[in-house]
Amino acid sequence: MKLHEYLSIDGNQARLAAALNKSAAQVWQWKQGLRPVPVELVSEIEAATDGQVMRWDLRPTDWHRIWPELVGQKGAPKVRVESN
Repeated sequence: MKLHEYLSIDGNQARLAAALNKSAAQVWQWKQGLRPVPVELVSEIEAATDGQVMRWDLRPTDWHRIWPELVGQKGAPKVRVESN
């Protein structure tokens, strides 16, 4: 599930802000795509959403470099091999 979808569910935006000890305004900015989610919070968001929002959803272009242990896990997107 994409973060904006999760945060559109009634009450989830306030719950996530409280769980991360962040302001509702900051979480709203992530929802709107105005600011990126800091990479250091991605794992916390995955945990706080009970896996409804996965790390690969939040970092679709580089998740496999940051968390290589997730490559090949159930539900993980295929990793595109980059050519030089």
